[in-house]
Amino acid sequence: MEIGDKKEAKGMANDYWSNLDSGYDVSPLFGGSVNASGSMLSDYASIKNGSYGKLMKAYCARKDAEKAASSASSDTAQKLTLMGTGAAALKKSAEALGDSALWEKKKITKKDEETGEEIETEDYDWDAITKAVKSFVEDYNAVVEQAGSSDTKKVLQQAVWMTDMTDKTQKLLSKIGLNIGRGNKLELDEDDLKKANINTLRSTFSGHGSFADRVAQKAGSISRAASSAAAAARAKGIYTRNGNYSDALSKMFSSSVDKKVGDRTTEKDKNLDAMKQAIDKMEERKKEKAEKDKEKKDKND
Repeated sequence: MEIGDKKEAKGMANDYWSNLDSGYDVSPLFGGSVNASGSMLSDYASIKNGSYGKLMKAYCARKDAEKAASSASSDTAQKLTLMGTGAAALKKSAEALGDSALWEKKKITKKDEETGEEIETEDYDWDAITKAVKSFVEDYNAVVEQAGSSDTKKVLQQAVWMTDMTDKTQKLLSKIGLNIGRGNKLELDEDDLKKANINTLRSTFSGHGSFADRVAQKAGSISRAASSAAAAARAKGIYTRNGNYSDALSKMFSSSVDKKVGDRTTEKDKNLDAMKQAIDKMEERKKEKAEKDKEKKDKND
């Protein structure tokens, strides 16, 4: 949530506490109406059973959802979650290509095709290199396909930047068996890959600023954008169309939030405690006033 939204939420809380001291019925703010005599007890009960805590979580999520809605995305939370997972997989496979151990010579046992004798030699592990590059290409193409069917602005933006960067690197990629095919997807020629200069391969896939490093950065951005949009899409269901709070939906939402928050005391918990204390204080004032009114009446009698 941005700074302006936090201030708005804080302002709502301050107004709430102010209204509590004045005896104003604030329950309509949260949907529905309650008569004045029962409103405070109802609010107190809602705080005790955690409803207000869930409402505040839902309110914060709603603000994020409203911002995401401005991009006019119709992607479902499930679809966006898959995009985020796919992009995270691409980031991982791109980073794997940057492992220096992959580009070091190793002692490898090979079988002589003529004699059948096993010979130990020192060479690059081309099977491991080919496997790593294939995994990278598969993950890259999956992200391109998923993002291409998305209408979430930030996801599309990051994906376009990634494919543009790949297009600009096409000349270099063609030297190592990688070509850009239909739909901006990568095509791998394993024979050309194994014939490529090892130094060209190493500089393409490893080190800061390499092709794989830049793809990993873009994949991370796509994953974050998709995950954020998925969270916003899920949060849209917390409120009903008429603005009332949906308890059934809040339970589904709060269950995932509670797993993350656990039993730790948060700032919102502290605020709720303060609200509870404010209501208790009001109840004490009402009780004291009632006693004084009774004593005054008894004297007059």
